[in-house]
Formats: sequence, structure tokens, C-alpha cells
Amino acid sequence: MSTTTETSRPALTILSEDEIAFRDAVAGFATDEVKPRVQQMEKAGKIDPALIRQYFEMGLMGIEVPEQYGGSAGSCTMVAIAVEEISKVDAAAAILVDVQNTLVNYPISRYGSDALKAKYLTRLTSDTIGAYALSEPGSGSDAFGMVTRAEKKGDAWVLNGRKMWITNGAEAGIFVVFATVDASKGYKGITAFVVEREFAGFSVGKKEDKLGIRASSTTELIFDNVEVPAENVLGPVGQGYKVAIETLNHGRIGIGAQMIGVAQGALAAATAYVKERHQFGKSLSEFQGIQFQLAQARTEAEAARLMVYNAARLTDAGHDIAMEGAMAKLFSSQVAERVTSVSLELFGGYGYTTDYPAEKFYRDAKIGAIYEGTSNMQLNTIAKAMLK
Repeated sequence: MSTTTETSRPALTILSEDEIAFRDAVAGFATDEVKPRVQQMEKAGKIDPALIRQYFEMGLMGIEVPEQYGGSAGSCTMVAIAVEEISKVDAAAAILVDVQNTLVNYPISRYGSDALKAKYLTRLTSDTIGAYALSEPGSGSDAFGMVTRAEKKGDAWVLNGRKMWITNGAEAGIFVVFATVDASKGYKGITAFVVEREFAGFSVGKKEDKLGIRASSTTELIFDNVEVPAENVLGPVGQGYKVAIETLNHGRIGIGAQMIGVAQGALAAATAYVKERHQFGKSLSEFQGIQFQLAQARTEAEAARLMVYNAARLTDAGHDIAMEGAMAKLFSSQVAERVTSVSLELFGGYGYTTDYPAEKFYRDAKIGAIYEGTSNMQLNTIAKAMLK
């Protein structure tokens, strides 16, 4: 595949011509279709259904899925590109795409039987949103301390328990759910299941009122004797921990992409503002103190971006990226917090109001250090990989 450097912006990352075209198409879509809806979706606490339909029509909800199941047969790098570009405009609109691709399509594609792939990937690429259900009220970072149970009864498994902090929970029709089939075996008793919203006994509970990414739904899931067909087991029974870990490794690239998008969006807004705002007879951009802050922020954002793309490239090449994915997520979330904070300050008092985008970028950045593994858990993963 021929490659070329990006020409539309001074970045170091090398993308193929096809990837550049894809990036530009998503960037244009984000500007034309996502941006006009941001304030309305933020206030409503809900993604516009019309926007979701457009995601499916563009193929953004099945980027890595094989064509035989209705997907685009793309790469992890393309997922990162899409999430990054949408996040420059709205992190909440981007996370819906990210979760669909990295936490739902990925494990079903990798661990699902041919029948499961045919049944669910075709829906996930055409009209159905998915969600990933691992966390519980009492098990966050200690994800495998879950209490949701799955008991075999005849040709089915019966699930009982609760899940918390489920992104896309309000909109999803298909869920990748983790439960233990034998608590005495610890993490080796964890098993993954594909659960449909219509299954009897399944319900969506409380929707959280959050600091940031407010248009993205975060909900509780309730399982009350939910009967799941035996063929809906995802991967071998008792191997759910492996499914969960590998999926989260993949997902951390998406969160990294979200964070570098947020950082770049905030920085672009601040850069434009300091050129327009005048104090002491000249624009803010003429003050060296302002210039140095912008330069530092741009350098950190670009470094984080390269780490995310490196992890994505390694994934596409078939490498284990447990450490690289953790480093990319850790650093990009740290950079997003710093860059959005600086960007808000450059707006002065206006940055603290909802009239300008700085405060939203600032609020949206914080989640990067929390979901899909807190920063402390990323440090733990990195250290273990180093000392292995």
C-alpha cells in the first residue's frame, strides 16, 4: 500500500491515501452533521437518533467487521481515526461509535461462533447499537470480583445480577455481558454471553446524570432470571476473563483516540480565540507567554496522538498491545486534561461559560482517566508488562 504524509495539517503520523480520504470524510461529517447538534444533544442528554442512522449509513458502526457481515473490513487504525475526528467536535457522539467497534463488534468477531457472527454482526453493522457490560456496583477496577451469576438450566443459561456504568445502555439492543458460572473458580469462572434487549427478565435501570459526555447514555442493567440460549456463549465457558481483557486492550486505543480528539478540539478553539481577542492593543496570540502555552499543548497532544496511532498499528499487525494500549490511554487522558485546562484558561472568563466550547471539552476530558480502566490500573498494567 502506498503511503504519503498528511498534507492538510503538519502532523508526523504517516497515513495511507485511503486512510487520509477516510479521515477527511469523517472530519467533514463531524463538522457538517455532528457539530450543529452538539448543544442540543448536550442539553437533552441524548444522541440524536438521526445522527445514529447516519453513522450506520456511513459504515462507521462496523469499521473492522468483515464485508460478509455488512462491515467495512477496515482496521483498528481506521477506528482510531474516526473516533479522533468526531471527538474533536463532541466526545459523547464519538464514544457511541467507539464502544460499538472496539467493545462489541470486536469480541463477537474474535470469539463468536459462525452462527453468532452471522446473527449479530449483521445487525450491529446495519441498525442495532451494542453495549459492553462488565462493571458492577461493587466491582469496578476489581472487575472479576463480579457477583452476577449464570446458572446452566437445560439448553440455556439463566443470568441474575446487576451491571453499572454501561455506555450506550439506553440505546443498545445487543449486549456483551460477563457473569460467573462458578464463583469458587475465581476469574476462571467468568463467562461471556451475548444478550438481547428483548430477552425476558432483562431491563435497563437508572440512567446516570454525569459531569461530561452528557449526551452519551450511562446506565444500570438488571438481570432477573434472564434466559440466554447456550449458543449465545461468547468464547469457551470459563474463558470470559480472556475475552474481557483482550477486548479492553483493544478498547483502550479507542479511548486514547477520544482523548486526543478532545485535546485537539479544545486547542483549535483556543488558538482561534487568542487570534481574535485583543488586550493591551494587540491580539493575545502576539504575547510570548500565550505562544509558549500553545506550543507546549500542541507538542503534548501530538505526542499522545502518535502513541495512540502506534498502538493501533501494532494491533493491525497482530501484536499484543497490552502495554502499548495502556500507555496510550494513560498518557492521552493526562494530556487531554492538561490541554483542555490550558485552553479554558486562554478564554479567560468566557471559558468558564457555556457560551464557548472550552468548558465542555474540559468536562469531557475527565472521563478518560476513569472508564475502561482507571489511570492507576493502566500504571499497574504497564508495570507488570515491564517486569514480566
